[in-house]
Amino acid sequence: MNVIPFIVQQSELDTMTLDQLTIIAVLVAAMGMFIWGRWRHDMVAAGALLACVFMGLVPGAEAFSGFGHPAVITVVCVLVLSHGLQVSGAVDELARRVLPSSAGRTGSIASLTGLGALLSGFMNNVGAMALLMPVAVKVSGKLGLTPGKVLMPLAFGSILGGTITLIGTPPNLIVSGFRAEAGLGGFGMFDFTPVGLAVTVAGLAFISLVGWRLVPGRKQSDTDDFDTAVYTTEVRITEDSKAVGKRLRDVERTLDEADAVIVGLVRSGFRLSAPYPGRILRDGDILMIQAEPKSLASVLSGLGLKLEENVPPPSSQKQEPEQGGKDDHSGDATKPEGEASKKKGEQEDEGKSRSSEIIVQELVAMPSAILIGRSARDLELRTRFGINLLAISREGHRSIKRLRSTPIQAGDVLLLQGSPEALSGFASEFGCVPLAVRDVRVPAKGQAMKASLIMISAVAATALGLVPVAVAFAAGVLAMMALRVVSPRSVYQAVDWPVIVLLGAMLPVAGAMASTGAADLIARFLLDTVAQGHAVLGLAVILIATMLITDFMNNAATAAVMCPIALSTASQLGVNPDSFLMAVAIGASCAFLTPIGHQNNTLILGPGGFHFGDYWRMGLPTDILVVAVALPMLLWVWPL
Repeated sequence: MNVIPFIVQQSELDTMTLDQLTIIAVLVAAMGMFIWGRWRHDMVAAGALLACVFMGLVPGAEAFSGFGHPAVITVVCVLVLSHGLQVSGAVDELARRVLPSSAGRTGSIASLTGLGALLSGFMNNVGAMALLMPVAVKVSGKLGLTPGKVLMPLAFGSILGGTITLIGTPPNLIVSGFRAEAGLGGFGMFDFTPVGLAVTVAGLAFISLVGWRLVPGRKQSDTDDFDTAVYTTEVRITEDSKAVGKRLRDVERTLDEADAVIVGLVRSGFRLSAPYPGRILRDGDILMIQAEPKSLASVLSGLGLKLEENVPPPSSQKQEPEQGGKDDHSGDATKPEGEASKKKGEQEDEGKSRSSEIIVQELVAMPSAILIGRSARDLELRTRFGINLLAISREGHRSIKRLRSTPIQAGDVLLLQGSPEALSGFASEFGCVPLAVRDVRVPAKGQAMKASLIMISAVAATALGLVPVAVAFAAGVLAMMALRVVSPRSVYQAVDWPVIVLLGAMLPVAGAMASTGAADLIARFLLDTVAQGHAVLGLAVILIATMLITDFMNNAATAAVMCPIALSTASQLGVNPDSFLMAVAIGASCAFLTPIGHQNNTLILGPGGFHFGDYWRMGLPTDILVVAVALPMLLWVWPL
C-alpha cells in the first residue's frame, strides 16, 4: 500500500479562482435541483451546461460535444438492443426456463432476483426491472407475501447486476470514458466483472436469505384496495333534473367539486364506458358515478339526480334514436360544437362500447414515462383513448380527489377502465407497466434467436477488442433493424431521451471541473479532512461519498461529477487511478437508501405501497455489505 501524507494549507482555499468558485456554485446548485426534483433531471443538466457556457467555463463551440461522446452513443445503442431482446421474446423465453415453477420463498426470491441481475448485466436495468415486475407480483401472490417483499429484492438485484459489465449501467460507460480521456484507454467489457460480480453475488445472497425479511410488509395497492365497486353508483337523470340539456363536460365540472367521477353512461340500453364530453344529457339517461360515500349526497342534490333503484321504471319511455330524427342538439340554439362533430364522437364511443370488453387494470407510471407531470385532462384520456381514470395510488394511499387535474408522478399506480386494446395502446405509448402478467407476445419465428445472436456478437466483438464498444453496439442496432427484429420507428421510442440529454449535458460540465482545477481543490479538501493522506482511506472516502450522493442524485450525473475528483485524488496520492474510477463505478450504481436514487426504486414505490423511509431498512445493510466486499476486492483486483 502506498501512503503519501498530504497537507492542505488554508491559504490554498483562500486563493480559489473565480472560475473554481463559479463551477462549484453551478454544481452545488445543480445537485440541489436534482435532489429537489421539481424539474426533470435533463432540464437541470441542460441548465447547468448553459450556465457554464454563459460564464465562460465551457467554450461555446464545445457546448454540445458531450452528445457525440462514445459513452452517450453506447447508452443509446444498449437501450435499443434491450428493446429488441424484449420484443423478440428472448427474455420471456429465458425467464420461462430459469424461474422455478414451484419453490419456497427463499428459492423463488433468489431465482427471480438472480435473473434480474443477469439480465441487467447485458441490458438496461430499468428495462429488466419493468419486464420482471409483473412476474414478481404474481410470485408474491403464490408465496403469500405482500408484493413489496418481492419487488424491492428484484429492484436491488437488478441494480447490482448492472455493475458486472461495461454496458450494465450508464455510470460504467461514463467511468470508462473518463479513463480514455485521461490517456489510459477505456475499460474493457469485462474489466468490471471481478469486483462487480463479487458485490452482486454477496448482495444477492444477503437479499435472498435475510434482506427480503427486512422489507416492510406494506399492503398491496391493488384493485381491491381502491374499493372501486363499493363507490360506483347508478343515478338517473329525470325530467326535473338540472343536468337535463347540459353537456357532459359541464356536469363533470360540477362533480369535480364533490370529488366524484363519471365512469359511464347508459342510454337506450347501451352503456358507453367513455362517453363523448360534448354529449348533451337528457331525461332518462343513467350516469355511472364513482364517489366517496360522504360525497354522494352532495352529488345527488347538486344536480337533482336520483339513485337508479329509487326511480320507478317508466311505463312508456320513448327515447330519441342516437342517429337521425331529433338529436341531442334540439333546443340548443347556440350549438357551440358542430353537430357533425357530436355525431362523430357519439358514433365512435358507442362503437367502442359495443365492440370491446370493458376491464379495470392497474398501470404503473415509469420514471421515464412521457405522462409524468401531466394530468388525465392534459392527456385527454377519455376523448383520445376511451379510458376512464378511476383512482390514483401514491405511496400506497388511494386518492380520487381532482383526478382529472392531478399531475401524475413516477411510481404512481393508475387504476384505469377501458377496453383491453385501449389500455394496452395507452401503456405502450406513454410508458406504463401493467401490474399483471403480460399478454403472451407472439413474435415472428426465429426473432428471439436473431436478437440473442446479435447481442452476443456485439458483446464478443467488444470483449475481444475487435472494434470500440460504441461501434460494436451501433452495428448491432443496425443488424436488428435490417433483420426486422425491431422496427425503425420503435428504435427511437426505445431510447430514454431524458437520460441521453442528461449525459450529453453533464459531460462538458464535468470537464470544466477538471479544466478549472476545481476537481483538484475538492480532492485536496477530502484528503486533508477525512483521508489524512492515506490511500486506502481516500479510496473508501470516494466509494462512500459516491454512494451517498447517488442516493439523491441521478447515477449518471453522480459518475460524471465524481470521476474528475477520483482522478485528481489518485494523482495527488500517486496511486493507481483505476482503483478510484472503479470505486466511482460501484458507488454510483449502488443507490439503495431512497426511492429517488435509481429509477428501479422509483418504479416500485406505488406497487409496493412504500413510503420514502422504507428503503433504508434493507438498503442500509446492503450498502454496508457493498463497502465491505468492494473495498478489499478493489485493492486486490486493482492494487494501489
